[in-house]
Amino acid sequence: MAPVRRQVLGLDGLRGLAALYVVLFHCWLYTFPGYPDSSAPRWLDVLMFGRMAVVFFLVLSGFSLALSPARHGWRPGGVAEFLRRRAWRILPPYWAALAISLVVSLYVVPASHYGPPDGSSLLVYGLVLQDVFFAPTPNGAFWSIGVEAELYLLFPLILLVRRRFGAAAVVACVTLPVIVRGLMAADANPVEGDNWLAPHLAPVFVAGVIGAGVVVASQRVQRLPWGWFAAAAALPVLALGLVKGSVWMVHHYFWVDLAIAPSMALLLASVATGRPALLVRLLNARPMRKLGDFSYSLYLIHLPIVLVVIRRVAPHFVSPGMPTFCFTLLLGLPISVFGAWLFSQLFELPFKRNRSWKSLMVQSRPSTTVPEEQNQPPVPEATPSRGKSPSAPVT
Repeated sequence: MAPVRRQVLGLDGLRGLAALYVVLFHCWLYTFPGYPDSSAPRWLDVLMFGRMAVVFFLVLSGFSLALSPARHGWRPGGVAEFLRRRAWRILPPYWAALAISLVVSLYVVPASHYGPPDGSSLLVYGLVLQDVFFAPTPNGAFWSIGVEAELYLLFPLILLVRRRFGAAAVVACVTLPVIVRGLMAADANPVEGDNWLAPHLAPVFVAGVIGAGVVVASQRVQRLPWGWFAAAAALPVLALGLVKGSVWMVHHYFWVDLAIAPSMALLLASVATGRPALLVRLLNARPMRKLGDFSYSLYLIHLPIVLVVIRRVAPHFVSPGMPTFCFTLLLGLPISVFGAWLFSQLFELPFKRNRSWKSLMVQSRPSTTVPEEQNQPPVPEATPSRGKSPSAPVT
């Protein structure tokens, strides 16, 4: 058994890049009409695969959640406690973003072609049931949060099957029913609606869970060229996309999701084993880590900002098409990133740093104790500091 590395470097960087790509995708999507065969220049087709970024998020979520159970014999450490921690981590910023999105979509710019949100929107999205029940959305990016919530409920069962029957059994139990469903659809290509996506996307989440096993694998296994395996697994999907075209890919996301998930899981396994070293160093660079720190906030609140810029601000300054797209990149992108950072300071990071209301209240309460340095005799002005500050900053 290989020594266990407690912290997997590079995952935050990947998470941040995926969130940034989703922002770019929405800048492209709402600037050029006609998705997926939009009026955008062909060289911008690289931005049309926002769905793939969300699939990557789900693979990464399964991978990250499974790291600790993998190190403890694939045991979840208590189902109720796991769900409580997930709710604590996910719901406060989500509800704050829901409130902001409702205000923007009702009074500034619509968020859905189904009409403005109503009472059903508040109920369905407030209870994170948007993958089960339809309601006019206040934020088009929220669909994946409902899927993720359902996968959290499935996660303890996935671990149970993994622990008792092995990785192959998990993959078979989750993936085979999805494949059968797909083959039974008209033209073997199911048409997806606005909800009930979790059953289809469960295999990509499981791919991440299985990939997390690399952190407790033997040194011989960890030294395998996982990066090359990831590239080899992605090659057929990329080749198919080049032959069939990007529009075909979008219309066949049901199968593309399943086909690309193994490559994503292998990429995560590669990064978890520290290779390629240059990529891991780049992903672990301070800007990438910082972006990853508030990537969830960026995902939650960027779309209302992008829509306001495209539909309310840009028409006063630039013409439609490429001028609006460039204007949105120059204005909407930095505002989205800064706004997400500010939002995370208020609604996300406090819940990441504290595990309960008690610790959160203690941290936010002003300290009434006398600072230690105030109890010390004053340092005479003539005393040299020898290059040291009188007190170190509290981290």
